Amino acid sequence: MHRLKGLAAFTVAALISASASAAELRIGVVAPLTGPSARLGAQVKVGAEAAAAAAAAPAPSLDVVDDGCSAAGGTAAANKLVADKVDVAIGFLCTESIEAALPILKDAGIPVVTVGVRTNSLTDKKLKTGWPVFRLAPRADAEGLAVSKILVDLWRDQLFAIIDDGTIYGRELAETLRSDAEHAGLSPVYVDQFRPQLDNQIALAGRLRKAGATHVFIGGDLEDIAVLGRDAAGMDYQLTIAGGESLRSAASDVPLQPGTLMIGLPEWADIAARAALAAIKAHGAEPEGYALPAYAAIEIATKAEAVSEAGAPLVDSIGKGSFDTAIGTVSFDMKGDLPANPYRLFRFDGKKFVEAVGE
Repeated sequence: MHRLKGLAAFTVAALISASASAAELRIGVVAPLTGPSARLGAQVKVGAEAAAAAAAAPAPSLDVVDDGCSAAGGTAAANKLVADKVDVAIGFLCTESIEAALPILKDAGIPVVTVGVRTNSLTDKKLKTGWPVFRLAPRADAEGLAVSKILVDLWRDQLFAIIDDGTIYGRELAETLRSDAEHAGLSPVYVDQFRPQLDNQIALAGRLRKAGATHVFIGGDLEDIAVLGRDAAGMDYQLTIAGGESLRSAASDVPLQPGTLMIGLPEWADIAARAALAAIKAHGAEPEGYALPAYAAIEIATKAEAVSEAGAPLVDSIGKGSFDTAIGTVSFDMKGDLPANPYRLFRFDGKKFVEAVGE
């Protein structure tokens, strides 16, 4: 009798174990773990591992794959994930890799949540390709659209100028703002392309003052914006300067002037849940770069799986769901993009950028 009871207990335990194993969610984590982008890939890996460790039981298992940020790497990563029978993939920082991987993952019914690819066409052609892709990163055109919307409203009654440094990045931001301002019935007092990387921009500041500009948007990098701000201040010229997210780049040799405006993304660590920050730090890393988006992508995958009806494709649960994550509530539109533009207006207070509310 005792032997039968023991056998029955063992059988029940085995069934429970098998059930838990069957319910385990397998998540592929694809990132460049070697090569020039390895530092960024490491952020994805640690964020995913921290989120998996913090997940409710049964915790998901991770299949971490190096794609080397290349098409060949993306193909190899996708084939491995299919062979390993993962349920969903997250990560991907490079267009070449994800575009090579998606046809393979689509055929296997594996949805993808990318944390870094911004290329517009990735989701613009979703109806044609049928790729099961969602992204936490903003679209490539999101920054320009935010610059235009924010500054057209903010500077409607100001004498503003628009200048750029001639790079593709700077020129596209400036042209988007100029076009949208004109559609709104506004005309900049001065439009020009300036010569970047000069030791001083006194001549440029003089041209802006002569044109009567009190505000200027600069499509350019941090160094040029800082130099112009310094030289304008040295001329006792009260000029409000705004730039894009390039102002988040490494520190300039010239201090940035207090009051400089930036249209950029928030620092994830400033808005993230404390539990997520602690979980990443517990893994011996700082919650920077792609760590928190990767953490959120794991949360989305696990929560989508939890609410998915038996036999229903996981891609449907992700596409139709709304998920509370470490970086806020996340949902996706029909293309797989974020439904709202994440760019915001910030003002430099002399030490850091703080969100400008009610400007």
